[in-house]
Amino acid sequence: MESKPDAAQIRAGRALLAWSQEDLAVRSGTSRRTVNAAESGHAVTPETLQALADAFAACGVVFQRYRDGVGVRLIETH
Repeated sequence: MESKPDAAQIRAGRALLAWSQEDLAVRSGTSRRTVNAAESGHAVTPETLQALADAFAACGVVFQRYRDGVGVRLIETH
């Protein structure tokens, strides 16, 4: 099941892609400050979370939530 990312998943997604916070900000149409807030667990809008998720999805990062935890995986894109 795919879902919008939480703070830890955003950090992990960036690590998978070797992106800086600025890279994610540019690709998601947000600011570095907003990315930092999201990664720190501060409240961000649902639209912001969707923009971050969309930026990751375009590069093959998928966020998953299970009953016993969460996951981040990189899928092949063509």
